[in-house]
Amino acid sequence: MGGLNYKCRLENVDIPYRRVLVTGATGLLGRAVYKEFQNNAWHSLGCGYSRARPRFLRCDLTDEVAVRGVIQDFQPHVIVHCAAERRPDVVERHTEAALNLNVHASGTLAKEAAGMFLIYISTDYVFDGRNPPYGENDAPNPLNVYGKSKLEGEREVLRQNPGAAVLRVPILYGEVERVDESAVTVLWDKVQEGADSCGVEHCQQRFPTYVNDVARVCRRMAERRLQDPSIRGIFHYSGTEQMTKYEMACAIADAFSLPSSHLIPMTEQPAGAGALRPHNAQLECSRLGLLGLSVEPVPFRTAVRDSLWPFLYDKRWRQTVFH
Repeated sequence: MGGLNYKCRLENVDIPYRRVLVTGATGLLGRAVYKEFQNNAWHSLGCGYSRARPRFLRCDLTDEVAVRGVIQDFQPHVIVHCAAERRPDVVERHTEAALNLNVHASGTLAKEAAGMFLIYISTDYVFDGRNPPYGENDAPNPLNVYGKSKLEGEREVLRQNPGAAVLRVPILYGEVERVDESAVTVLWDKVQEGADSCGVEHCQQRFPTYVNDVARVCRRMAERRLQDPSIRGIFHYSGTEQMTKYEMACAIADAFSLPSSHLIPMTEQPAGAGALRPHNAQLECSRLGLLGLSVEPVPFRTAVRDSLWPFLYDKRWRQTVFH
């Protein structure tokens, strides 16, 4: 991807004052962030990689020259860095590739974005889950390689760009293109089985968080930062409903008026369950609230229904037309 080619595409385009670059714009959170800014009078550029075209710019974030070209050509006021390898089990198996994206590419982006406001999306998995809730100043102690990679990414971003912000969020869900895009919506497969008993994890406490709410927080942070340079450092945002995966699955069933009696709570982790997860990494989110930058979370049952319904409707339509 050449910077000059991209610059040619921007000729004769009326660019408003506020420009935002969203990395990982093809992903679950990135799509929501891109839409939130675009719908609120920001000139938005989204970039992705394997799924980028035709809607978004294709850019390999591990290519320093490509990253520099995009930033120099577009000159964003704000960058929201959503791109990451977010699947803990995948990170355990493909550690080098994950570190390249979660740590090294993040550092490159932060360095090239010197003087611009960068929001780095991080995770509650930087904590070990033994003594919740966790505030922004509590010492991290990640249990798995994913959490370690995101913590190193935080540190590299803040080292390269001290004016950047880190936004830690927990398990995310939102409108999906595939149910396995989120560890929340993938539970739909267990909910709809119906006839056969199905075990669902009922050990770890989670706080499912709607990507549309996170996107609104990112926009509020960005707009405040344009007037207030003190918006920097580490922030937490989270949904407020505490649930195990079993409780999420039951809530999904309830949201779609489906039975849940076939769902069996599993109170012990099976052997070989993959990367270690914290038991309860609840985030304490008062800093955003004190600054007036937080948003009231959409209730889980409402948000998860809105997240799954477009996918299910599209799937049903395709089955009707093509079968």
